Order: sequence, then C-alpha cells, then structure tokens
Amino acid sequence: MSLEERTGDTAPHDDGPRYEQELSRSLTFKENVLITLSAVTPASSVFIIVPPVIQQVGGAAVVAFLLAAVAGVFMAFCYAELSSRYPLTGGEYAFAARTLGPATGFALFTLNMAGGIFILAVVALGTGDYLGEVWHSLGGQGAGVAVVLLAAVVAVFNIRTNAWVTGVFLAVELAALAALVVLGFVHVDQPVSTLWTAQAAGGAHGVLTGVSWGLVAAAVATALFAYNGYGAAVYFAEETRNAGRTIGRSILWSLAITVAAEVIPLAAVLLGTPSLADLVGSAAPMNHFLLARGGSAVNTAVSLGIALAVINAVIALMLQQGRLLYSAARDGAWPDVIGRPMARVHARLKTPVAATLTVGVASALIAWLVPAETLLLATGANLLVLYAVVALSALRGKLTGRTRTAAYQMPGGITAPLAILAVILCVTYETVVTDWVPAAVSLSMFAAGYLYYYGYLRTRRDERWTLPEPVTEEE
Repeated sequence: MSLEERTGDTAPHDDGPRYEQELSRSLTFKENVLITLSAVTPASSVFIIVPPVIQQVGGAAVVAFLLAAVAGVFMAFCYAELSSRYPLTGGEYAFAARTLGPATGFALFTLNMAGGIFILAVVALGTGDYLGEVWHSLGGQGAGVAVVLLAAVVAVFNIRTNAWVTGVFLAVELAALAALVVLGFVHVDQPVSTLWTAQAAGGAHGVLTGVSWGLVAAAVATALFAYNGYGAAVYFAEETRNAGRTIGRSILWSLAITVAAEVIPLAAVLLGTPSLADLVGSAAPMNHFLLARGGSAVNTAVSLGIALAVINAVIALMLQQGRLLYSAARDGAWPDVIGRPMARVHARLKTPVAATLTVGVASALIAWLVPAETLLLATGANLLVLYAVVALSALRGKLTGRTRTAAYQMPGGITAPLAILAVILCVTYETVVTDWVPAAVSLSMFAAGYLYYYGYLRTRRDERWTLPEPVTEEE
C-alpha cells in the first residue's frame, strides 16, 4: 500500500459523485474569452509592465516578449488539457487537488485566494494614477477603494451581463492600444534592427549603451507576468456551454490575442518614436511616446482608456476570485457557519453573491490599510509557484492517465510541462539571487495551506474536501 493510500491523500476517482449544476451555464465561447481577456488586461500590461522592460533592454524588449510567448504556449497547453479534463470553477486548485493530491490542492487554493485579494487591491490602486491624469480629484487611494467596492457590486450580477460589461470596456482598452499602433507605424523613424538590439540609457546625456543578453533573458520573467491570466478561462467553465470541449480553445485563443495585443503596440512604439534614447530614458515611455506623436489631448484620452481598462480588470478579477472562494466553500473548506453562506448561489442571479461580496470587502480593506509596495512584495513570486504546480499537475496527469479523457490533448506528450519546469527553475534562481523575500513570502502562504489541510481537513476527509467529479453538462 502506498503512502498516499495509507494517509487518505489520494486524488478522487473518476467514478465518484458529481457536483450539481448551480451556476448558470449560459456563456458562449466568445463571452468566456471576453471575460478572460479582461482579466489579462493587455492595455494595462503595455502601459504598466512593458515600460520597465523598455528601460532595461531597449528595443530587445520585443525579443523578451516573443520568448515569453513561446513559454506561454507551453503553459497554455498544460492549462488547456487540465481544464478540459476538470472544467471546474475552482480553477488551478481543482485540477491540482485531483492530480497531485488534496493537500497540494488546498495549498494552491490558499496561495491563489490570498494572492488574488492582494492583486485586486494593487490593480485597483493603480486606477487612481490614471484617473488622476484626467481629473485630479479622482486620483489617490480613495479612488482605488471605491473601484473595488463598485466592481464587487457589478460582479454579483448575472454572468452574461458581466460578459458584456467587460466586453464593452475591453473594446475601449483595445482602442487605446490601437492608438499606439497607428501612431507608431504611421511615423516609423527607427530601423527594424531596433527590435533585436539590447540597449539601455547610459551617461548624463541619455546616450544608449549596449547591455547583455542575460538582461534580455531576465526580462522574460516580466513578460510572462504581462501575459498571465489566460488560464482564468477555467474559472468560468461551469458557466460556459460545452466547456469540456471549448475551454481549451478559450485558453489558447486568449493567449494568442494577448500576445498580439501586447507585442504589436510595443513594436510600433519602438519603431515610431522620434528618439529611441529619449524613449528608453523616459520615466514613462508610453506617455512620452503619446505626447511626442499625438499631443496632450491624445495622451489624456488614452490615459482615460487605461483607467477604464484597469477598472475592467478589477471586475474580471472579482468575478474570478468570487468563484474561487465559492468553489472552496462548496468543497467544504471551512466549518459550516462560514462555509454554507459562501457556497450559496443566488436563486435568480445564479451567482455566488456572498462569496463575491466577501472578496470585495476584503480587497477594499487591504487596499485601504496596506501600502501597495508591501502588496507587490507579497505577490512577487506567486506566479512562479502557480506555474510550477500547474506544470507538475499536467505532468502527473499525463503519466498517470488521469487526463487521458480530456477533450484537449496537448501536443508533444510531456514536453510542455517539462519545458515549463525548466523555465521556472531558471527564473526562480534569478529571482532569488536578486531578492529572496518575495519567494519566501509566496512559499509561506503555500505552506500555510498545507498546515490547515493537515490540521483540520484531513481528519474530516469523509465529509470535507471530498472533491467530486465535474458536473455533467447540459449540452
């Protein structure tokens, strides 16, 4: 008898009990992609995450983002197979628990829940920065707190209503990116070789100097973070029609659109800037480009579009985190006095109202009480842990045959998860060498999940954290 069998920590069998269909299975494939892209928020990535990469490696930022896209494809393969086998609103923890064991599943839930609330607060606080450029009175911490609470209210509405709300906001977001593309490609002043030349501003006069390709490799980690979110499609799987067959495509299409929406504007800005040295040396490269090519009016309009993109991201993340909390409550994570309200679905709205509002209030309090710098420190390495667990889940699923019935089968067998694990090891090494604190914080949150599981859930495994099979779809 194996250790897992002796301890009762085996993943559930395929022929076990199933969940009931409580959420509204009304989303189409396209609506799922709309919400997922809103969670990724490519415009926010271009204006917030891309600029430091430009400052670090200049035009070679395009190379870093293309390399990250290759890694992203391997990661998306893992997500697609696991999600099509386990199309559950619990997301990553749901398939980690069923492939790596319930203890690891709960540890990942703990990391995702705490990290998600922190990220919600960070993203919302960023709203004030862009709203402040349009109306100074709307800037500051209060704007971020208000955005979180407003997003929580919107997120309790019917899922299709939210799909179209986020879809409209997404259209504005993509229009802001289109402005960069048009302004850049209409005024191409830099040679194409700029896109693979690694440079940074050096000296007092802003002269560009060459930098090592090691810095470009390090920038790949940042680019991976900019793409992150395409796997969020699985959080809405129980509300998506034919999810078992379509959720893999939702993930792959979301990644493809994200890569295009971030790399094309980046290339346009690098080729269309009047002065590459001024762009790389600017404290805000994207706004510098907009002012140089479009003027203050265009910069203000695009800043408003980015503010709306951030608000859209908060709504999409609120939807995701609310369903994560609901799923864990449904799986019996806590005593009934806490868990039962969180596991309820509103009879008319068909959404987890209590769970969503709880996430909203918690995020608002965090945004009000905790400095953004501390929140960033607490979430800095979460993605590395998440991706490592997802890759291990995909690898275990392949080797044990647990994902053999998945509608989507990743090409190359175990190549994708092995490639991701290799990338994670390299990036983790570079991260820890630079600053070990974020990794320590993330691993601490992950470990806290194990402690709770073995201290409370495992001794009650007959009635808690039983992890039924995915609900049977009504096709």
